[in-house]
Amino acid sequence: MNILIVEDDKKIGEELVFQLDILGYEPYLVDDFTRVLDIFKQKDYKLVLMDLKLPYKNGFYWVKEIRKISKVPIIFLTSASDDINLINAINYGADDFIAKPFSMGFLDIKIKALIRRVYDFVNDDNILWYGEIKLTRDKMVLTYDDKDLSLSKNEYLIMEILMKNPGEVVSREKIMDKLWATDSFIDDNTLSVNVNRLRKKLASLGLDGLIQTKKTVGYFIQ
Repeated sequence: MNILIVEDDKKIGEELVFQLDILGYEPYLVDDFTRVLDIFKQKDYKLVLMDLKLPYKNGFYWVKEIRKISKVPIIFLTSASDDINLINAINYGADDFIAKPFSMGFLDIKIKALIRRVYDFVNDDNILWYGEIKLTRDKMVLTYDDKDLSLSKNEYLIMEILMKNPGEVVSREKIMDKLWATDSFIDDNTLSVNVNRLRKKLASLGLDGLIQTKKTVGYFIQ
């Protein structure tokens, strides 16, 4: 499970990476505090550990920015453990608040409890998320802003592979291979037709520009 760590104290951040890796998580430590949101978009993070006092912008700011595009669980890690900060943390969209210093055992319990609370009510094998966009696999339905969009088989498969590789360019060949595996062979030109049709449908939900083209290479979502 991918965990994004936004921690100003490098020693604490590196220790978190080390310990969380031992516990079986896949942690990533932010190294550029001006690009927290950009870094968050690069992977399908399932949880964020957010320090409150950060250079450039504080943790409240970045939680607010993340909440504009994602419902990912967020835990604040901070030495400022007074009631005002706790209230602000929740108001800005955090799910939990842990005061420093803390033990890794306590943090692990908090992470597991939050993950169960957030994800156990959703069958992760059937639901795929990209920010506020939900793809329900068994129904081939994309949902955004409380509106549902029914997809054709090819449109669904294109959307699925792009959402499983957020921020990455997926080659045209890889997409066609996925469609070939479903006995729905399409040539290069037909792929373009399918992508354009999907783009028009997405635009009807206010998602115009979601699918971007890397000329001569493939497609990606942003």
